[in-house]
Amino acid sequence: MSDTNGPMALLKRIRVWLVVFIVCLVLSGATAFPLVTELRLLDSALDTWAAPVAELLPGLAEWIDRVRTGLEGADADAPYLLYGTDWLAFAHLVIAVAFYGPYRDPVRNIWVIEFGMIACVGIIPLALICGPIRGIPFWWSVIDMSFGVFGILPLLVVRRLIKRLEALEAPEAAPALTATAGRTSPA
Repeated sequence: MSDTNGPMALLKRIRVWLVVFIVCLVLSGATAFPLVTELRLLDSALDTWAAPVAELLPGLAEWIDRVRTGLEGADADAPYLLYGTDWLAFAHLVIAVAFYGPYRDPVRNIWVIEFGMIACVGIIPLALICGPIRGIPFWWSVIDMSFGVFGILPLLVVRRLIKRLEALEAPEAAPALTATAGRTSPA
């Protein structure tokens, strides 16, 4: 019978959560590359098969149309502006790579989880401050803030699991610490 709360089981659960988180980060980043195409497809969908959604949420349909028009204009007249979203995509990919550290050694690299949690919390003031400055509708800022809320939830679970794993591994280190506690280091 396997131990469902033992170190190996905890490590497996941590890794599953981290893989899901990494995949979401990669997908989130990858979607920042083809923004113009995505907005064209979304706007077209709201005019055709997703028209009931557009009728139910006319503000959403208007916003998507406005953003699509703006991105198409930027793409045609100043494509270098979209380079900023390429860097956004790249940042997501780089951050995803950082989470490989906790995948390999969760206890030693718990700081990456805590860094991610801080970043998730930071999304909220960013959206609340920069959203109005950039003319973003408040309801869209709420959607942006939800990425921080939904992002921090798996990280809280992973951090809790890592702390449990650390506690299980601590007794293994205790005899070694006790054996070296009586020794003094050479001056």
